[in-house]
Amino acid sequence: MKRPATRFVAFMVALLVVAWVAPAAADLRVPQVPVLGGTLQGYLNGVGESINVLTDQNAVQTWSTTVSNNSTFSLMIELASDPAANAIGIYNAGEAMPVLYQVFPGAATAGWFATASFRTGPVRVVINLFDQDGIWQGANTYLNADPTNFGYYLQGASGVFYTQDVRNPGSSVQALTYAGTGVNVGQWWLCWEDALVGGGSDQDYDDAILFLESVTPVPASTMTWGQLKTIFH
Repeated sequence: MKRPATRFVAFMVALLVVAWVAPAAADLRVPQVPVLGGTLQGYLNGVGESINVLTDQNAVQTWSTTVSNNSTFSLMIELASDPAANAIGIYNAGEAMPVLYQVFPGAATAGWFATASFRTGPVRVVINLFDQDGIWQGANTYLNADPTNFGYYLQGASGVFYTQDVRNPGSSVQALTYAGTGVNVGQWWLCWEDALVGGGSDQDYDDAILFLESVTPVPASTMTWGQLKTIFH
């Protein structure tokens, strides 16, 4: 009678091992980008993260949703000189000229969050927006949103910037990504510079900070803008 019980325990352990998936990871950005001032470091320290903003920058620039097809994006803080001018959203990272799917309007403030539900029949993403008190602010449905490879954008007074460096003027790095630590392992921090880096920005990457949940990084690859465009010709 003991042998079946032993086999059952072994079988259950095997199931647990198969079912458990390690949190998604990504390689570090090479080279790491200078972050000026101490505001970003101070903020992440203040929310309990063990992140060094100068050495822990991830190379990930695009994401996919998890198996649930439901992701949550939270606008944690905005320290831009004119935060009301900045809208934030997602786009299909594999398209040469992607449509912009707005998630946060310029009126959104710290603490607002949104759920992104990717669906099929037709392929679409449904964005539900909430304020800092959890009060529903409205919903938008965008057709043809790709749940397997999307990036984020910030649109403001200086134009549109993307998480994919190659889409920005001079391939400037406008957004830095950090992997969450401690209770936030498996989640991501996305930290924006809303003025062109190298074009007069303060390069502190604290103009808008997003917290991304239930997304997984798409493996980063080096590609020029010319190479990206040729894919779609």
